Amino acid sequence: MREFLKNAANGNGLERIREWEAKSWVNVECPDREDKAYITDTLQVPFSFYGDIEDVDERPRIEVEDGWFFVLLRIPYKTGDPDQPFTTVPLGVIFNDEVMLSVCFFKTDLIQDFIEYSRRKSIIIENNFDLLLKLLLSSSIWFLKYLKQINLQIKNAESKLEKSIKNEDLQTLLKIEKCLVYFMTSLKANDILLHKLKNLKHKKVDFDLDLIDDVEVELKQAQEISHIYSDILSGMMDAYASVISNNLNVVMKRLTSISIILMIPTLIASLYGMNVPNSFESSPLGFWFILLFSFLLSTSGVLLFKSRHWL
Repeated sequence: MREFLKNAANGNGLERIREWEAKSWVNVECPDREDKAYITDTLQVPFSFYGDIEDVDERPRIEVEDGWFFVLLRIPYKTGDPDQPFTTVPLGVIFNDEVMLSVCFFKTDLIQDFIEYSRRKSIIIENNFDLLLKLLLSSSIWFLKYLKQINLQIKNAESKLEKSIKNEDLQTLLKIEKCLVYFMTSLKANDILLHKLKNLKHKKVDFDLDLIDDVEVELKQAQEISHIYSDILSGMMDAYASVISNNLNVVMKRLTSISIILMIPTLIASLYGMNVPNSFESSPLGFWFILLFSFLLSTSGVLLFKSRHWL
């Protein structure tokens, strides 16, 4: 699906238009064959750029080819999959002096929210690099939004684990930890990308320094929060691992104590069950005496273990 946008004539943000115009923004999400043909044939975008965006594991970077600028950044994506609720996906921004194009192979919340936000705040896109920086800023804000949701999931899992430690709850924490790893890796790569953009000397005149500062602040904040949540999650996992190990030691100690106590009557029965003459073999009370003696020894063993806090 593709859409065409440009600055509204009244200055109230971005508005949609029916077809492409010079200096307009072409946004493509989940491209099909027609969109692919339009990008590569009509707009004459290098095919290698399109293929790089399609690779879900592609890392952020900047390339220049035949007058085209290609900037790839990572943006957060809510999958809807309980096994991996959050991840990051590539967003490609391609432009030259006439064309401004963004391509993403996933339907994300970021682009449409950015368009609506530009209308609410009457944001005007000054140039290609201005749009690129504002998209990078919006991605950092969405990272922060999803990190808040991840924090809520951590708290819910923690409250469940306080009641009873189940494998399902521990697996939930592992899934959240995987999401945080994706976030931290992508945020670090986006931060490196921002520094590369700042070092484009021949394009510095197109940069809004205040906007760059805002992007840096939001990126750093998202990185710090993701690291904090990751550290909290790791500490929580270690704590619950220690609790599980301690509970296992207590159970093993009790089972060992019980096995030792049960061994006493078993030993006595084994000795008197041998075909060896003894003083109780002809006594009618021999069986009951041995049974009573075994019971007394076992009871003494139980009392001894309890007094030592072994049971």
